[in-house]
Amino acid sequence: MKYILISIAFLCGSLFAIAQNDSLSNSLKIELQTYKINRGIIVETVEIPLITKKALVIDIKADHWDTTVHNPYVDTTLQFPLELNFADSTYASPVPHTKVVTSRYGWRRGRPHNGIDIDLVTGDTVVTILDGVVRFAKYANGFGNTVVVRHYNGLESTYAHLSHIGVKANDTLVRGQYLGKGGNTGNSRGSHLHLELSYKGEQIHPEYLFDFSSKNAIRSEQVWVTQKWTHARYHNSRQVSKVKVIKSADEAALASLARQPKLYVVQKGDTLYAISRRNNLSISRLCKTNAIKQSSPLKIGQKLLLEL
Repeated sequence: MKYILISIAFLCGSLFAIAQNDSLSNSLKIELQTYKINRGIIVETVEIPLITKKALVIDIKADHWDTTVHNPYVDTTLQFPLELNFADSTYASPVPHTKVVTSRYGWRRGRPHNGIDIDLVTGDTVVTILDGVVRFAKYANGFGNTVVVRHYNGLESTYAHLSHIGVKANDTLVRGQYLGKGGNTGNSRGSHLHLELSYKGEQIHPEYLFDFSSKNAIRSEQVWVTQKWTHARYHNSRQVSKVKVIKSADEAALASLARQPKLYVVQKGDTLYAISRRNNLSISRLCKTNAIKQSSPLKIGQKLLLEL
């Protein structure tokens, strides 16, 4: 009976085994104490090999890394829907104050506005919204002083009309890190930050991915993007688009079957009156859909949305 009690005691003690991780052999060693009559305490070591998962290293410079042009993807055609994944649930506000959107992604004055304009005063600090690497940092036609940051999920963010660029190409940034000062350079009608989001050259409606309220929330960790959210003609720059995030491949496939908007290309001699009559639309509706005025001049080749 004495020996049985001693054996039980040592068996219980083995539950508190000393474990050590051998970093050289990638194994877990557990020391087990047993008791054998006439031999005393016996220490046996059991070694269990470990299967370690290596950290995923993403080389965001591997594809179309060009520090000399704003968009290096001009020769790329994407298949829709696109899948985007985010590691975080929030982003850093690009400006230090309350975000006021003065012009949204969408059709504006007969042309696509492929980003959102955020109000600021020249000299205000501008920061990167997510971790990433600076791909482009120089003057660009129309955009003025511009910084493009490529993020680790392939998304790129563009910060345009800056008065000062504070980074250079190939700099690594963490979200919220300074990249320049807001301004009014390039084709700009006043101090503001023009923010664009794109994936392999396709501009994505920023408000589909991010909530631009004080929450600074990323809409979903997994997002499926259809063409509706990559073409400004589906949206009006003066109106807030109704956002319903697609979170599965099945939803995305169904959404991709949605009806395409009708476009009209302005020809020589066209007037708003003639176009509206020809397409059975009122002039006021035509103007509202395209965010133009009845007095706005038409240009040959200009594209007008007939319906969304």
